[in-house]
Amino acid sequence: MRPMADDGTHPATVDRTKATARREFDHWALSYDRSRLNELVFFPSVRRCQEEILRWKQQRGTAPYRMLDVGCATGTLLSLMAQDPDAELLVGLDYSPVMAQQFADRIATTAFGERLAVVHGDSERLPFADESFDVLTCCNSFHHYPNQAAAVDGFMRVLRPGGLLILIDGFRDNVIGWIVFDFGVASVEKDVHHASWTEFKGFFEAAGFVEIRQQKMNVFAPLLVNVARRPVAQPSATVAAAG
Repeated sequence: MRPMADDGTHPATVDRTKATARREFDHWALSYDRSRLNELVFFPSVRRCQEEILRWKQQRGTAPYRMLDVGCATGTLLSLMAQDPDAELLVGLDYSPVMAQQFADRIATTAFGERLAVVHGDSERLPFADESFDVLTCCNSFHHYPNQAAAVDGFMRVLRPGGLLILIDGFRDNVIGWIVFDFGVASVEKDVHHASWTEFKGFFEAAGFVEIRQQKMNVFAPLLVNVARRPVAQPSATVAAAG
């Protein structure tokens, strides 16, 4: 028998939630880049990620970096980031095989495609080695994840010490957000959960993230921007031999 998820969710519910999300995004993939939500939600999220990465680079200094975008869809963010000369490898992961194929098709025709890669995979079981990436982004897909705490734990695992996490999802902690996300989006998409400001902070703290920063953006389609860091590993103490 499969065990319960960490939050007590029954395995059958987890399977149904993932299957629903895959069907929705498989169906949406061909028209995704022309969606009205691009103007309201997706493009503002992309721009915010670019701003946060630039701020991180200014603090870090010029150096090659590797980036993972979880729930990458058709790869808009990564395709733009590929223009950055410091971007060594930019990997997108999506649970929808049709979305992943759309990004693969884009990679084949875009400039700097040699820096880009796409993987069909599960956000809760990231198919990457520990400490593989310097930056991890996740924009507007987190509410589809049935075991959100496990996903954040995975984000921590694949980030390198000092690595940057940017997670953007619907802000549902005011009246507009509640109507848009807890009522509107949930009624249409089913089996989704928009975590609250407090829930997100709890996920990050439990996973071990530090320098957590949260901010609401947008008015009529409000989004919650979460930014955090994986702690920098402490150097091992050198014990002097007794003389």
